[in-house]
Amino acid sequence: MLNEKYKTNKPRKDRQVWYKLDLSANVYPTLQRKNFSSVFRLSCLLKEEVRPDILQEALDRTIHRFPSFHVAIRKGLFWRYLEPNRNPGPFVMPDIINPCMPMPFKSKHQHLIRIYYYDRRIALEIFHSVADGGGGMFFLKTLIAVYLRLLGHEIPDTFGVLDINEPPHREELEDAYLRYASSKIRLPRSQQKAYQVSGTKEQFHTLNIICGVIPTDKILAAAKRYKVSLTEYLNAVLIYSLLEKQKSDGNFRLKPVTLAIPVSLRKYFPSMTLRNFIAMIYPTVDPRYGDYTFEEIVDQVHFYMRYHLNAKYMNASISTNMSATRNLFVRIVPLFIKDFILKRYYMRIGDKQASAGLTNLGPQSVPEEMKEHIERFDVLMGQPFSAKTNCAVISFGNVLTVNFASSIVETDVEMVFFRKLISDGIPVKIESNRNMEVL
Repeated sequence: MLNEKYKTNKPRKDRQVWYKLDLSANVYPTLQRKNFSSVFRLSCLLKEEVRPDILQEALDRTIHRFPSFHVAIRKGLFWRYLEPNRNPGPFVMPDIINPCMPMPFKSKHQHLIRIYYYDRRIALEIFHSVADGGGGMFFLKTLIAVYLRLLGHEIPDTFGVLDINEPPHREELEDAYLRYASSKIRLPRSQQKAYQVSGTKEQFHTLNIICGVIPTDKILAAAKRYKVSLTEYLNAVLIYSLLEKQKSDGNFRLKPVTLAIPVSLRKYFPSMTLRNFIAMIYPTVDPRYGDYTFEEIVDQVHFYMRYHLNAKYMNASISTNMSATRNLFVRIVPLFIKDFILKRYYMRIGDKQASAGLTNLGPQSVPEEMKEHIERFDVLMGQPFSAKTNCAVISFGNVLTVNFASSIVETDVEMVFFRKLISDGIPVKIESNRNMEVL
């Protein structure tokens, strides 16, 4: 939320502009620790090798179009907030083998985004208090468009590419939760405890990436055979994989397998915001009822998603969370007490509600003039809070990528997941940042 009203789309320079953390953004700094930071990655694989000097110039030109990305986190007595980062940077850097490293945002000069390059890849890492995947894609697409223009290509400002010569629209900077959270219904704040994947925890700061590169038309055809959407099909495959993992553990007491699914609210409420605007849903299959065939899992997921994915339920979800921030008592409680309570709640309850996370940013569109320069996009959820695996999906043209990010050594879930795709007639090419055998 801006601390001043705009009379035009351009922020005034005679007063300091700051942003109150949005509803989703508040939790991420609280959970920060030396071996965990809420950082996710978006990347684009071009068809020609990246020139870092041109990429830096493109970044310098792009960053000022996105003032809510060019910020630092500051701590107040009651809340944290974002303010413009006047320090030099950010600067492009050669890529690293373990992405999504923690961002020490308490550092005086720390930026909350990073830009990496390697061979043909440009990667954007974002601390989640700044934006969600939808907002981040606007930044990445605009950065790539400016980079290609500097190489002499004509790229128009359409399909997610913003005009860097125009000031940001005030709605791009808004906390959209404040505008739309209006439901009178309050939903339960917690789900039942879910099955937690067991495994050997990796060394400090080690993130294991397993990527499946898949023809989009093949996986869409498989989803169509089950009469469900692509997202529903992928959710079902991941739940199936987790159920198989729980069976192999030999646990005497079975627990529900639950996914944490972030849903972009831009599909349900008109908003131009580039900040966080998501809600969570939790599709579940409970093996205590008995063994489930894959077809039964697909049905469970399908009907859950169809019941919950609507504007009224989404409004109730965000209104429930907003009620706490609007509570007078909560507002006057000092920040260190809020942090203590929220962190304990998340460690004991919040993190236990899901067996894994899955996000699908969906098919990506770019201007026609950009298509010939791009091979694919990737998304990575980053380091899980506890020792588990997360899954992120994105597609561009006929290339869909499924990226698992894990902080454990074992790859049982990923192995079952990709084998299931193959058994459904879907070809999968595996890539990883480590030497291992997945299939």
